[in-house]
Amino acid sequence: MEVTEIIARRQFAPLYIWLDLAFLVLLAGLLLWKKQYLTLLVGFVMGWVYMAVDYGIFHLVCHARSITPGYSLFWVLLWMSMSYGFTNFVWIWLWLSKDSHLLEWSLLIVSWWFCCPLLTQTFAGDQTPIVIQRTTGSYHGWMAAILFMGYLGLVIYNLWQKDRSKRAQIPWILAIGILVQFGWEAGLLLGGVRSAGFSLTEKLLPLIVNSLLETNLGMPYVYLIFLAVTARFTQQLRPRTEKVSLTRRIQEINAQKVREG
Repeated sequence: MEVTEIIARRQFAPLYIWLDLAFLVLLAGLLLWKKQYLTLLVGFVMGWVYMAVDYGIFHLVCHARSITPGYSLFWVLLWMSMSYGFTNFVWIWLWLSKDSHLLEWSLLIVSWWFCCPLLTQTFAGDQTPIVIQRTTGSYHGWMAAILFMGYLGLVIYNLWQKDRSKRAQIPWILAIGILVQFGWEAGLLLGGVRSAGFSLTEKLLPLIVNSLLETNLGMPYVYLIFLAVTARFTQQLRPRTEKVSLTRRIQEINAQKVREG
């Protein structure tokens, strides 16, 4: 293994999957209860996008994925993609929306990422663990290029935009992109799921690099999608009475405070 190679490995008992599936049902139910229909739809769609990337690109194209013999890579990746794709983008959409209950949603999601591995350790018994991992050397450069081009676009837009109220809030977007990934990477690491059996350096590299790169690379593009969709539709999936431009939508979001409503 090259020194620069980063291996993202997870080791967990099958019970972990069943507990997490129960949480996903709970989270979806709470979103329905609070009429967060658009957020729920985005999370579901992005779960399938994660699956297309993880199985289609990382596995079929880059051959970067492997799993303990005896377990299905397809089904485990489908769960992982739907789990983190759904949860990540539900949380991201709530952040971008500056939802009035952002603190409560954040506590729910982060506490689950921390508690699920610990519950599994206690109640899984002698279940044979699933070990799944991927190498990153074949595609991290491409991901870095996507990240740079996205934030370059935001920087150029802000330099061009004379009206400060219509500039993208880059620190807010960066915070979302970094902290969402850091939240579940830290939960996996503290719970003994991430990088089991690795040295301290090998454990910390995925935490730091993935937090800066992997979810964050998509944030400028997700921000643009968020603006385009919410300029036309409400959280209840109804057309807005007044459709607005993207710059006007930026102005609306910038003027909004998280704890309003």
